[in-house]
Amino acid sequence: MDDDFMKVCLNGNIKGTEFIIRTILGDSNIRVKSVSTQDEIKNLFGHSVILDIHAVGSDGVEFDVEIQRADRGAVARRARYHSSLLDSRLLKAGEEYDSLKDTYVIFITEHDVLKEGKALYRIDRHYMVDGVMKPFNDGSHIIYVNGEYRGEDEIGKLIHDFSCTDPDEMYNEDLAERARYFKEDEEGVKSMCKMLEDMCREASLETARETAEKMLQDGMPLDKVSRYTKLTMEEIKKIENEIRQLIET
Repeated sequence: MDDDFMKVCLNGNIKGTEFIIRTILGDSNIRVKSVSTQDEIKNLFGHSVILDIHAVGSDGVEFDVEIQRADRGAVARRARYHSSLLDSRLLKAGEEYDSLKDTYVIFITEHDVLKEGKALYRIDRHYMVDGVMKPFNDGSHIIYVNGEYRGEDEIGKLIHDFSCTDPDEMYNEDLAERARYFKEDEEGVKSMCKMLEDMCREASLETARETAEKMLQDGMPLDKVSRYTKLTMEEIKKIENEIRQLIET
């Protein structure tokens, strides 16, 4: 299960992402209207996050699909934090709370993180009355997909395709075609290398940006922020303007 390869394969791939989400949720009526990878959600007052795969449904429902090889990258409190940041930018000023769309944070993990031997685990909030659990129905959902699961059902076939190195052995032809392009086609291989390089470069830049944000919030002069982070003055001024806009809103 190569997380970087899957990010590249699913970047802008509406059909493939739609298939994955439909399979995991068991709902063939889901329609995805946009997909992006490495999408950043800024948090002025704390830790920002970069979503592996960010999809938006035609009905406004938002999906964050995280592909995690290391168990420590899929801890419960990380799922909670991702869910909270998804919510943080969904409601515009003046809108009623009832207009808040559902969100799904989906962790596809290489190992069975919850160790119950199931294909997937769905976590929703509940409340208790006289010892009976009842659904809270707040629209916030977290799902863990167990990458160790093997089965002939649709989830089993999806996990097989995620773990498959040979596109010819994949069940879903759309995912196989995309993987084949990036693995075997000369232009696809070049494109894959370029996107992976860009992802590595963006990760380094993001670290520098986060440092710059903290320094600016602490009141450090722009020239010193630029000197220590090696970002240009133009980039520093842009970050400063973003911080000011967030404060004003």
